[in-house]
Amino acid sequence: MGALSLGLVLTGCGGGGSKSGGGNSDTLIAYTGQSGDYQINFNPYSPTVIDGPGTVYEPLFFYNVAHKDDPTPRLGTEYSWNKEGTELSVTLRPDAKWTDGQKFTADDVVFTLDMIRKNPEMNSTGYAGTATAVDETHVKIAFDKPSFSDGPQILGRFWIVPKHIWSTLAKPSEDVMKNPVGTGPFKLADFKPQAFTLEANPDYYGGAPALKKIRFVALSGNQSGADALKAGQIDWQTGPVPDIKDVAKNYPGYQAITVPMNQAALFTCSNAELGCTGPQTDPAVRKAIYYAIDRTQLNALAFENTASEISPGYALVARDKALLSSKLTDQVAPMDPQADKASRLLEEAGYTKGSDGVYAKNGEKLTLTVKVVSGWTDYITAVTTIGEQLKKAGIKLTVQQVSWNEWSDARGRGQYELLIDSLSQGPAPDPYYPYSYFFSSKTTAPVGEAANPNFARFKNADVDAALDALKVIDPEDTAARQPYYDTIQAEIEKSMPYIPLLTGGTTSEFNTGKFTGWPTQDNLYAFPAVWGRPDNSEIFLHLKPAK
Repeated sequence: MGALSLGLVLTGCGGGGSKSGGGNSDTLIAYTGQSGDYQINFNPYSPTVIDGPGTVYEPLFFYNVAHKDDPTPRLGTEYSWNKEGTELSVTLRPDAKWTDGQKFTADDVVFTLDMIRKNPEMNSTGYAGTATAVDETHVKIAFDKPSFSDGPQILGRFWIVPKHIWSTLAKPSEDVMKNPVGTGPFKLADFKPQAFTLEANPDYYGGAPALKKIRFVALSGNQSGADALKAGQIDWQTGPVPDIKDVAKNYPGYQAITVPMNQAALFTCSNAELGCTGPQTDPAVRKAIYYAIDRTQLNALAFENTASEISPGYALVARDKALLSSKLTDQVAPMDPQADKASRLLEEAGYTKGSDGVYAKNGEKLTLTVKVVSGWTDYITAVTTIGEQLKKAGIKLTVQQVSWNEWSDARGRGQYELLIDSLSQGPAPDPYYPYSYFFSSKTTAPVGEAANPNFARFKNADVDAALDALKVIDPEDTAARQPYYDTIQAEIEKSMPYIPLLTGGTTSEFNTGKFTGWPTQDNLYAFPAVWGRPDNSEIFLHLKPAK
């Protein structure tokens, strides 16, 4: 979408981004990085959902992954575990109702949990509890063994859906939800491929939000987002803009905040036994790429030096420093390239360098394709830079720009060699959750079937056993948990199904002249990424039009 259509979309939604720019002062214009038209889908359990988790469909509690806070009540008001960790009791609020007017009850929670348990493609952490409605406002969830670590996932990342609607769906993980009915603070007002609008739910149990409308726009990529920000046409985006450290100066009325939580990586379809094909199925190739990358240069050229070190064991270097394993060869990935190590790994794996400087094995050149979303300028720059770096190491990398929809589908079905993305952190500030999401054999699938979200198709019996052990240990018992973290991190580093790049400094730009209540470094009440769910919904609830 070019500059002309950008103007049409934003004019049509009636709001300039700055307070003095005219338009609807209670409508927030948000850009999530969507490149190209939206395809309608508000199913919160679909990998192609465009919105809904937190805004339309709610969790029981909100967990702040950016800061260790007590969970905030949403549909739940209280919860407790029994001493053994085999029973979780939840008290529900009595005053919530669905946007079609029906009352929310414990039956909806039990139905949702049962649905997740019965549909593996919806069950991102292998939930295996048995939920029972004690009465309309109380639910008990029983487990065969201690399951403390299931708590934040069940309470904070299971989106509760209405039984009276979803019980009629034949395939709830695949149904394209066009008319979502939820309990959340917002509901769908209108949808067009170029933009859709959520409006405040007047019957929300917490009172109608002060923010009356949210307009999500589709642009042509990061440059269009930066241009729209400069023109005061959008109010919130998360992504790069020129001279990112001087947003307040260059974009009057706006402020920026950067939080280092986005673990960027080259995802690989790694498992030949599950149908992956290509040189990246060889761990030696994956590790050679890891050592060939110049992360210092990558940070400067692609991320304006806002990124920081990353661990190949995928514990966050800053937040989880105490959990970094001593069993790792590299506690953090090298910032400078180690060409000798890359060459040695390839040659030991049977690769020889040809006269053209490219390694080959059995007559096949070491060439790979990496998928990136069109318009994601930082990631496009990143993979282009990596391609130049790998050329020096004898690896040929072809960059393929595709639409978000094509990229998302390829990622889910394993129909790629490499793609650039990041590992999400899960419902609570604990590396157990990204491990259970991205490295458990329970959350993957053969190529051609949708994985959720172990997109690399990684399977490792030692990691699975360590994850099972962690589930039964009280999260407060860090000494008992560390040996299992050691195992997971060492096995991840050995296989490297997600080749670590950098911990991205996720930067958001806010229109503080139009709305108040944004997160700050001193009050980081939610992870401030516009695409973060349900984090964005918590921020929407805090915002008020500036007086």
